[in-house]
Amino acid sequence: MAGVEIGLMETVDGIITRPSPYSVPETIHRLTAVLEGRGIKIFALVDHSGEAEKAGLKMPPTQLLIFGNPKGGTGIMLAAPLSAIDLPLKALAWADSDGKVSVSYNDPNYLKQRFGLSDEALRPIAGMGALIDQALL
Repeated sequence: MAGVEIGLMETVDGIITRPSPYSVPETIHRLTAVLEGRGIKIFALVDHSGEAEKAGLKMPPTQLLIFGNPKGGTGIMLAAPLSAIDLPLKALAWADSDGKVSVSYNDPNYLKQRFGLSDEALRPIAGMGALIDQALL
């Protein structure tokens, strides 16, 4: 579905959610490619639905991508050590009960407020939404 316009963004409790025109695995694949293309390290992929299936349970496709850049994240953690609870960054690709796929991630401005970060400290992660948007095109 290349060229699909990105839908409206929803922000609830500091979490931004965007619709994805792709399946959960394809969304994660596309996001991984965009991030790696920018030199951002992929730390882990947690396949929640896959692990649920192994335990004999069913849930809609749900995968969590954990990623970041130590050069950027370390400065944030030095400025606010408790921010390490939210770092590295994460993007959750998930399908609702109707099969509609979305991507959710922490709003960098929420992290700024939560940990009292300056604009300068937040700069390394401020563009995360643009990278996710690029993966959804």
